[in-house]
Amino acid sequence: MGTLPHHQSTFRVLEFDRLRELLSGFAQTPMGTARLRCRPVSDDREWIERSHREVIECQESARVRGHAGLGKAAPIDPILKSVGVPGAVLQPSELLQVAAMARVASELRRHLSAEASRWPLLAAYGERLPALGKLREQIEKLLTPEAEIRDDASPELKGVRGQRRSLRSQLRQRMDRMVRDDRLRDALQDRLVTERGGRFVLPVRSDHRDRIEGIVHDTSATRQTLYVEPLEVVEEQNRLVELDGRERAEILRLLAEASAHVGAARERLLQAQETIARVDEVQALARFAAETGATVPEWVASGVGLRQAFHPLVERERFVALDLELDPEVHGLVITGPNTGGKTVTLKTVGLLALMTQCGIPIPAAEGARMPVYQQIFIDIGDEQSLQQSLSTFSSHLENLLHIMRHSGPRSLVLIDELGAGTDPDEGAAIGRSILSELLKLSAKAVVTTHLSALKAVAFTTARVDNAAVEFDPESLKPTYHVRMGEPGNSNAMIIAKRLGMPARLVKLAKGYLADRTRALNTAIAGTLQSRREAEEARRVA
Repeated sequence: MGTLPHHQSTFRVLEFDRLRELLSGFAQTPMGTARLRCRPVSDDREWIERSHREVIECQESARVRGHAGLGKAAPIDPILKSVGVPGAVLQPSELLQVAAMARVASELRRHLSAEASRWPLLAAYGERLPALGKLREQIEKLLTPEAEIRDDASPELKGVRGQRRSLRSQLRQRMDRMVRDDRLRDALQDRLVTERGGRFVLPVRSDHRDRIEGIVHDTSATRQTLYVEPLEVVEEQNRLVELDGRERAEILRLLAEASAHVGAARERLLQAQETIARVDEVQALARFAAETGATVPEWVASGVGLRQAFHPLVERERFVALDLELDPEVHGLVITGPNTGGKTVTLKTVGLLALMTQCGIPIPAAEGARMPVYQQIFIDIGDEQSLQQSLSTFSSHLENLLHIMRHSGPRSLVLIDELGAGTDPDEGAAIGRSILSELLKLSAKAVVTTHLSALKAVAFTTARVDNAAVEFDPESLKPTYHVRMGEPGNSNAMIIAKRLGMPARLVKLAKGYLADRTRALNTAIAGTLQSRREAEEARRVA
C-alpha cells in the first residue's frame, strides 16, 4: 500500500489529525486506538476499495449480530518482549493479560467465522487468528481471576498448602490457649496473638520478660512490649517456614513453566494482537459511520459528486448540508460569494472528504456520493503564511502556489482559498488567472475561492472551468452555506453596507466609484446567467 504524498500543510490545514483523534474514540482497545491515530491516506485503489468493503461488511454484520466485544484485550507487546529474556518469569497479572488476549482471539474467531460466505473479508480476519485455546486453559487452570495461584495448580502445591493450613491452624490454636491462660494474664500486654516476620508471637510486657521463655522478634516503639515467640512452638514454626519455602518454590516453578508456554506462543500471540487491533479499527469506522450517517462513496475516474455532505468536525447546526457536482470534464471550479459565506468551509469539506475517502473512512454524505482517487491533495489557505520567514500574506500565498504547481499533475486535487488575494486586485486577478491556466494545463483538478470579479469571468471564456456561488441571506446577513453550481456569486458588499446602516448617499457614491470595467463585467455576467437560466428552463419544459 502506497502512502499518499501531500503538501506538508495539507493535514494541518484540513485538521486531519483531529479527525483521526475523533475516530480513535470509537475503538475498544488501545491497539485499535493507536492504529486509528496513524491511519494512512493512500492512492492504492485496491487497498482503499478493500478498506471500504470491510466497513460495509462490518455494518451489515453488526445489524445482524452486533459488534464483537474486544474491550478485554490489552497490549501484550512488553510482556512478550520480556519472555524473550532467558529465565524470565511473568507475574500472575501479566499471565492473565495474555490469557485475556487469547480468550478474545478465540471468541473473535468464532464471531467472524459465522456466515463467512456473506462477509468474506471479515471471515478472512477470523482465519488469521491462531488457535490459542490450550494456552488460555493452561493459564486459567493456574490462576484465579484475582491473579492468585490456584490450590490445585499442581499436586505438589495442593499437598504443601494442605499441610501448611493444617499446621498453621494447630499453631494458632496453641497460641490462643496461651493468651487465655490466666497464669499469664499479668505478663501479657494484650490478650491476643500477633505475627512478626511470618511467625506467631505474644505481646509480653517488658517487666515480665522472664515469665515466658522464647525468642524476642520485635519491640514496641515505647519499649514497653516485647513480641516473643514461645520456645514450645519454635520447632513447629520452623516447619511452617519450611512449608512456606516449598510453596514459593513450587509457585515459581509453575509461573516459569507458564512463562515458557507464553514464550513458545509468542509469534501466534503477536499475530492475534495485530488481528484484533485491525478488527477493532474496522469496527470503529463502522460505528463512526452509523453515528454520523456516513456512507462509502462510489468510485469514478474523474469528477466529484456530493449530496447532503457535512464537514465531520463542524457542528451540523452551524453548517447546511453541501451539494457539489464537478463534471468529469470540468477541471477548474471558481467559488465566489461574500465573506463568511462558507467558501472556506466548502473548500475544507471537499478536501477533508477526499482524504477520508482515500483513508478508507466512510464520508458524511448521502448515498450515491462519487469520489475519484487522487495521487496528491494540496491546499492553500490565505492565512497560513510563514511568520518564521517573515513573509507577507501574498508572498506566502504565492510561494505555496508555486510549490503546488511544481508537484501537481493529472491526478492532483488542488484547493486554493482566496486566489489572487493579498495584493493589488488587478494584478492579483491576473496572477490568479495565470495560475488557474497552468493548473488546467497540468490537468489537475482545481477548486478555488475568490472575491475578484475578473476571475468570475474565467468560466465564461475558458473551457473546463465552471462557476459556483455560496448563497448569502441579505436580510439576516448570515450565510446559508448552500452552494449554487454554475453561477458566480456576489460579494454583496453594497447590500451588507446598507444593512449595517451606511447612509444611502454613501452607498450610492460607492457604487459610482466602481470601475466601468467592473460594472460592465457584472452586467455581462448577469446577461449570460439570464440566458443560461432561460435555456435551462426551455430544456426543462421540453
